[in-house]
Amino acid sequence: MSIFTRRTLLASAAAATAAATFAAPAAVLAQAPAAPAGPFVQPPLPFLEPQLAPTISNRTVTIHYSRHGAAYFTALHNLSRGTKYASMKLEEVVVESDKETDRRIFNNAAQAWNHNFYWDTFKPGGAKGPSGRLAEMINASFGSFDQMKIKLKADTTAVFGAGWGWLAQDGDKLVVATTPGGGNLLPRNLPMLIGLDVWEHAYYLDYENRRPDHIQAVLDNIINWDVVASRLKA
Repeated sequence: MSIFTRRTLLASAAAATAAATFAAPAAVLAQAPAAPAGPFVQPPLPFLEPQLAPTISNRTVTIHYSRHGAAYFTALHNLSRGTKYASMKLEEVVVESDKETDRRIFNNAAQAWNHNFYWDTFKPGGAKGPSGRLAEMINASFGSFDQMKIKLKADTTAVFGAGWGWLAQDGDKLVVATTPGGGNLLPRNLPMLIGLDVWEHAYYLDYENRRPDHIQAVLDNIINWDVVASRLKA
């Protein structure tokens, strides 16, 4: 074998080794957190990951659910081990941990709950609008279905940084509310009907910085209005 050929082969092998070494961390980052075996277990999606496209792409659903969502459950499982929260229902953890100055359990419990609620709100190819009591309450509270969507879109778009926009029930009327970070309305005892996630991982791969377009597409195309109506309280 010539010196040139041997040097070429050695250089190629070294380059391949270096490439593998630098690529390894990316592969590790791509793995979803291990599912916890404790009391807080992430439920499966109520649809197949590609089915929300083009409103929410397969890739966004996969990353959002399998990485971000799973991480909240894993963190909550680890943080709550050996505490009073380990024996509580998820909703109870959110309400009780909101009273703590240490926000770690609340942040992860609230985000775990929020994401369960969020995914259950969607249905591929569902009805384009509400009916029955829900439609009547929307009309009475906002003037029309379209006005409700305008209000919910505007307020949710205006959330600074990461957070959530909510359609909620306040007695015999419906209201729009927002929460920063991973907060929700459980500590305020307001039943939530729709939750819109505007953390960037929920939409940036598909819409970049066009948050209002994402919100509009979600409200127009994939809301499961039967599930939303079932969340109304008497």
